[in-house]
Amino acid sequence: MKYLLQIWQIALRECKILYRNRIYACCMVIFPILAMFFFTSMMDDGLPTNMPVGVVDLDNTTTSRALVRRLDGFQMSEVIAHYPSVAEARRAVQQNEIYAFLYIPKGTTDKLLASRQPKISYYYNMASIMSGSLLMKDMKVISNLGSGAVGQATMRAKGYTQKQIMAVLQPITIDLHQIANPWTNYNMYLSTVFVPGVMMLFIFLISAYSLGMELKFSRGAEWLGLADNNILVAILGKYLPQSLIWVALIFGYEFYVFCILHFPCHSAGMLILLGLLEVFAAQGFGIFAFGLMPSLRMSMSVCSLWAVLSFSIAGSAFPVMGMDAPLQSLSWLFPLRHYYMVYQICVLNGFPLLEAWFHFVALVGFILLPWFVVNKIKNAMLTYVYIP
Repeated sequence: MKYLLQIWQIALRECKILYRNRIYACCMVIFPILAMFFFTSMMDDGLPTNMPVGVVDLDNTTTSRALVRRLDGFQMSEVIAHYPSVAEARRAVQQNEIYAFLYIPKGTTDKLLASRQPKISYYYNMASIMSGSLLMKDMKVISNLGSGAVGQATMRAKGYTQKQIMAVLQPITIDLHQIANPWTNYNMYLSTVFVPGVMMLFIFLISAYSLGMELKFSRGAEWLGLADNNILVAILGKYLPQSLIWVALIFGYEFYVFCILHFPCHSAGMLILLGLLEVFAAQGFGIFAFGLMPSLRMSMSVCSLWAVLSFSIAGSAFPVMGMDAPLQSLSWLFPLRHYYMVYQICVLNGFPLLEAWFHFVALVGFILLPWFVVNKIKNAMLTYVYIP
């Protein structure tokens, strides 16, 4: 009962600090909510649509114009300009006016009808990987459709049945199954990593910042005195209000994306557990960073660096298995990596937690990290002098 009363008193003290310091309101409520709506609304269509494409049609026949109309009819491509030469179209790509262009040389239709294998070319800008790869796919389909249409008309004129025609034009039929995200919705698998990553960034920083402010304003002895110099009780009381705010924020985010935006989710219970692990693991890392370097500036710098690197090494944008061996080993030191793996295995694909037990244990390990530095934090609060 004594410890519970001390935790309650320290929590009330922390609530007053949170209320007086506007940085907490901005970094714990305003900025995370803005980030949540920014990322989910930026990709609300799932895939980019109507990306600008150009055409260099030197053939200018009914067949070539039909190909251009089909390209313009695709969801992701929009033909916005026709160019008289490849040089001008290439200049438009370099000036970022279009992402790609289709080049149809003169005599294409005549060669098609004579079965002389004409060549059409498409150029796309891979400085933007997403737009380049998607438009490349559209223009590749257009080139196949053009040759297939002429071949189909020729074979039909020779008396072939539709089954015989398809056996020649498409000898292998592709039966495509996109598991877990059949819509190829970028919002569903990028926002579910970026938004938690931003949340972890703020949790890292605020966890280290709150301890650093005690040291900066020489309030460490007062804070520990409320807990009779019991550092564990002091930390529990200090981070209780913050934890409640973070948990409410994470649960609000999960309700928004999974109940309102209808992102796929196979286990609501696992989602709740993952949200709690995310908050406590991030707080554990922030406290650990301050314990390693009891300095407001250095601990927050480490937390910022670790959080920013998490986006690249989590494995959502580039697979970890494709990275160099040292980076694959380093990825285990980032909480966001383990969050992403548990989410992908258990929430998105619906496998039991046993399939992701190592990542679950790793998140629990991040929660327990402060245990190794609590004595150093206590010593810093009682004896260290703040150095800007």
